[in-house]
Amino acid sequence: MTITSTALYRKKPVVIEAIPFTGDNADAVRRFLNDAPHWTDGKTHLTIRTLEGDMRAEVGDFIIRGVMGEFYPCKSDIFEATYEAEPHDRPNEAPATPPGGWAS
Repeated sequence: MTITSTALYRKKPVVIEAIPFTGDNADAVRRFLNDAPHWTDGKTHLTIRTLEGDMRAEVGDFIIRGVMGEFYPCKSDIFEATYEAEPHDRPNEAPATPPGGWAS
């Protein structure tokens, strides 16, 4: 079968868990990453071993746990264009809101 034209595709709705890297929350990010290999200078960047190799997260980026349990960084503008807050269903935790709130 030869494909000669493009088609449109919609991304499947998937719920992910993420945390913004603020530079002041290195301990929280370390807890989120659990045993995933990572390195940080503690304030300005974080390097995460991903399925595609080592990726650097800068302050303001989100750290995402993907559907297969993998971790990777995502620039905040891409994150905000791609994801929206999921209704909160964890009774002992407050809903996550990124610094500055969500872009509208």
